[in-house]
Amino acid sequence: MPDFPGQVTATALGPWPGEDPVEAARIIRGELGSPHLPFLAELPDRGVGSDALGRTASLLEGLAVDVQPYGWRLVDRPGKDLMRARSALSTDINVLADVVGAEDTPAAELKIQLRGPLSLAAGLHLHNGERALLDHGARRDLAASLAAGVGPYLRKVAAAAPGAGLVVQLDEPDIAAVMGGTIPTSSGYRTLRAVAGSEITESWRLVIDALRAAGAAEVVVSVPEVEAPFDRILAAGADGIAVPLRALTSRQWEQIAAAVESGKRFWAGALPVDEAAAALPRVPQAVETLWRPWRQLGLPATALGTVRVTPSAGLAGHTPSSATAVLTRLTQLADGLNQLALG
Repeated sequence: MPDFPGQVTATALGPWPGEDPVEAARIIRGELGSPHLPFLAELPDRGVGSDALGRTASLLEGLAVDVQPYGWRLVDRPGKDLMRARSALSTDINVLADVVGAEDTPAAELKIQLRGPLSLAAGLHLHNGERALLDHGARRDLAASLAAGVGPYLRKVAAAAPGAGLVVQLDEPDIAAVMGGTIPTSSGYRTLRAVAGSEITESWRLVIDALRAAGAAEVVVSVPEVEAPFDRILAAGADGIAVPLRALTSRQWEQIAAAVESGKRFWAGALPVDEAAAALPRVPQAVETLWRPWRQLGLPATALGTVRVTPSAGLAGHTPSSATAVLTRLTQLADGLNQLALG
């Protein structure tokens, strides 16, 4: 079994409430101080272009998008929607630089989030209104375009946070439907054919390799727990997996244990954040959510050093105060797990 250095740390998944990037950056970096992992917030409340899909689409190299009533569409030339998305992201990077520049001790790491190539293809539409996922050539071009576009983005973020190791969370919220062939066509009468697992692995590998070449210190693929393709994520060369814990099967836990034993990172969505619920689980309850299956799998307490704890979902539906409370509880959860790790 490998050596497990480090300690349990906390981060969140990216979406954040409100429209003020300055307030978001200050809260996140204040709550997730060392050794935890602050992140560049996504603020979908700002509207078109600040949503996760539009944000990532604005990075595509050689491809342009706009917004139609049915969603984002690939187009021949850039328009106002794409410009708005790029402007919002540029503002966020400038704000990050200002906030980091005012800190006495800037964080050692910073996380950014990207929509992964398969969910990007599921969310973007072709000229005829069909999803890009329908067309093999479109899927290939999107993955290549994303891989080409991440380099300039990472360099801008690195310039805004000098010396910080860049961690990338590649979000694939639609992956189960992509692999299961359950995404509907534009008419709604059919579903799109399932994408082969080998193509999914290669698409991820292409983007992950580009992120590494651009200086990413860690790349983790984030997926829902339903039919989560952990084997494909690791085969693509990711440093780890991020997944909610609430409905993992015994087989999935065994796959996680094998990944941990091989030295991979495990981002555990251990804190349920039902948007309708005001109360968060108490720390001992949240600790047990991870610690019980950990013990049952026979993993040593020292292996907890591979873990980052996250909420089960993004926090955009919360108020800023309740989202802040989630970050506070996450760091308390990390502290509780670290006490177990130390024996």
